[in-house]
Amino acid sequence: MLVSSDRLGRTLSLRHIRFIALGTAIGTGLFYGSSETIQAAGPAVLVAYLVAGCAAYAVMRALGEMAVRHPVAGSFAQYTSRYVSPFLGFLTGWTFTFEMIVVAVADMTAAAGYMGMWYPDTPGWVWMVAAIALICGLNLLRVKVFGELEFWFTLIKIVTIIALIAGGLVLIVLGVSLGGFDPGPHNLFDHAGGFAPFGVWGIVMSLGIVVFSFGGIETLGMTAGETADPARAIPKAVNTVPVRILLFYVATLAVILMLIPWTEIGSGESPFVQVFAKLGVPAAAHIINFVVLTAALSAMNSITYAASRTMYGLAEQHHAPAVFTRLSRSGVPIVPVAIVAGCTVVGLGAYLLIPDQLFLVVASIATFATVLTWASILLAHHGMRREMARTGEPGTGFPMPLWPWTDVVALAFMAFVVVILAFTESGRTALVVGAIWIALLSAAYALFVRPEGRVRPQLETRVLEPR
Repeated sequence: MLVSSDRLGRTLSLRHIRFIALGTAIGTGLFYGSSETIQAAGPAVLVAYLVAGCAAYAVMRALGEMAVRHPVAGSFAQYTSRYVSPFLGFLTGWTFTFEMIVVAVADMTAAAGYMGMWYPDTPGWVWMVAAIALICGLNLLRVKVFGELEFWFTLIKIVTIIALIAGGLVLIVLGVSLGGFDPGPHNLFDHAGGFAPFGVWGIVMSLGIVVFSFGGIETLGMTAGETADPARAIPKAVNTVPVRILLFYVATLAVILMLIPWTEIGSGESPFVQVFAKLGVPAAAHIINFVVLTAALSAMNSITYAASRTMYGLAEQHHAPAVFTRLSRSGVPIVPVAIVAGCTVVGLGAYLLIPDQLFLVVASIATFATVLTWASILLAHHGMRREMARTGEPGTGFPMPLWPWTDVVALAFMAFVVVILAFTESGRTALVVGAIWIALLSAAYALFVRPEGRVRPQLETRVLEPR
């Protein structure tokens, strides 16, 4: 049931927002998609994760500075409208929503694959329907309850990653054979062409899925409108979450690649499951399969939250129907949640048509949407800082390091990733879909956005003393 209120409450704590951002970014990209990146670049994929991780951190610092100054719902779409143009804000908000929905499809595709380990004779669409019902049900709860559930969901992933890193290091130090292979740093260099078997080109070509892996970290900006103390919570989360994600990705994959040769990690299956299966303990593979299933559901859970709050913010800017701001008795924008559910059902139809290719296709499409969203965040941040310099406004207390060069270098990286997509079949599909998407949004803006939606929004501004 809808209620008259259309204002989100500020009930998320620092612990909640950290884990919502972690839950979105530590999911299918690490537990499932990393096998594809390893096949593309070999052990040198670690370099790709480091480079993309630095770009992600730059985006998060830009977003963090804006979120501290303007703690609003659907944050970066509103920032882009304010500091670049209302049209780009419209494009950014709906593209991020599109990105989240596409990644949700990838997550539920992965979840169906994980369930196939236990129930190989059950059609994958059955588990996808179950995932949609579960996640949408969780997102209809009060946001504080949702935040608490996401905390525990994500904690399972983090504990598993830490256990794998610690346990793997013990096996490496003790020289315990795993599946007939001697573990150690030599596995990074001794197999099928060495550390970079496909050269620099392999590293470059892996960036498409690597960026997809980090996509969703910007969800942290969505929490600004429901955070109890954004001036304190956002900077702490921005400074810790990207570093943790980078550590988890690089350290985890480095340990995996030292435990077994990269040539033993097949595509289309979680490298986590493959490593634990080689332990020779039947229960180990089942335990880790449960964990990666939880990871996919957790990411899907955070994604539904992010997409629904983005649509809420778009409605506040008159870039979406006003009914999107109406809240349920639990304080949840129920119409956007229902729209996410409907779109994932469409993804289910795509799974029935191309079950084997769906993951790579949606990963590439999500990469395109991620790059567009990240570029918009950087452009908005650059516009904000230029306006502040021009008008002599005080600083935010959380400035981007080395501005403006950080924005410029990160934007150049985004352009480079778009070029990379043109060199793979799935990437070219993503570019075509992206071009059609932008054309459709441009037409929708021209036809349906009223004059009040074409005015730069006035945002709540909070000024902090520099620390």
